[in-house]
Amino acid sequence: MSELAVILTAVAVLVLIGVWLVATANRLDRLHVRTDAAWAALDAALARRAVVARAVSGVLEPVGGDRLRVLAERAERSARAEREAAENALTRELSTVDRQGLALTLVAELVDAEQRVVIARRVHGDAVRDTLALRRRRPVRWLKLAGTAPSPEYLEIAEPELTDDTPRPRPSARVVLLDADDRVLLFHGHDPARTGETYWFTAGGGVEPGEDLRTAAARELREETGITLDPDSLTGPIWRRRVLFSFAGRTYDGEEWFFHARLPEGYTVDTSGFTALESETITAHRWWTTAELRETSETVYPVQLADLLPTLPAWDGQPRAVR
Repeated sequence: MSELAVILTAVAVLVLIGVWLVATANRLDRLHVRTDAAWAALDAALARRAVVARAVSGVLEPVGGDRLRVLAERAERSARAEREAAENALTRELSTVDRQGLALTLVAELVDAEQRVVIARRVHGDAVRDTLALRRRRPVRWLKLAGTAPSPEYLEIAEPELTDDTPRPRPSARVVLLDADDRVLLFHGHDPARTGETYWFTAGGGVEPGEDLRTAAARELREETGITLDPDSLTGPIWRRRVLFSFAGRTYDGEEWFFHARLPEGYTVDTSGFTALESETITAHRWWTTAELRETSETVYPVQLADLLPTLPAWDGQPRAVR
């Protein structure tokens, strides 16, 4: 091989090495940025969980509430070295809270905060793993390609237990719609997992994220009946019903808020706005008198509906707990 060829080969090798070094250094830089961003997201998720935990502590009995509040504040204030122990203590304490005794909106906030912690921790763990794997390569260590960037660390905290059989919080808004003859509109439907069990229920459905109850009630009424009402025209909430139920194989911790409205003159019920699931599970609708509700052997929700309807004119402005 000629001297020129040797020189060219050497130059090519050096160029390739230089390209690899630059590419590796750039990749390391991106990985460190990714790790920093993942830590910021995890830190924010943990902080939000602590805030929700303090809110929960305010409605618990004094001893348990004080203990939860102290642990939440300790988790917020802990330095990085003590963070794992503090967060794990908070996780353990939250697992002992009886969530059936909490307001459904607070349960939903807590479940959401815990889910965000799980997701953020896994994202952060993946980022730390990838960064450490590259930093531990011999050429990277020998040539100090990581520069002065500190080596990232895992946050070894226990994840809240999120299982499929945990009841899912479901706030909903419903409308007790009466016609000119004081008959109430009810739909007839069934659970797709138990087609042989049917029941009658009022118009309404789940509250969407960021939606207030009154707006949700008017939206559900429009979608299910074609009747458009101004949310401010609804009376209530008149009743509140807390119920644990299953639908399509999933268990829900439901909190139903009922509003009252009158059928506007000239309107008829139009169910063309049903979703595919509603079309599959709702088979009929009809107007019921109070007498018919008292005499029927069919299942009606709320179960007290026949006794509740006559009390509507005397509503005192406060939501009433019903079954």
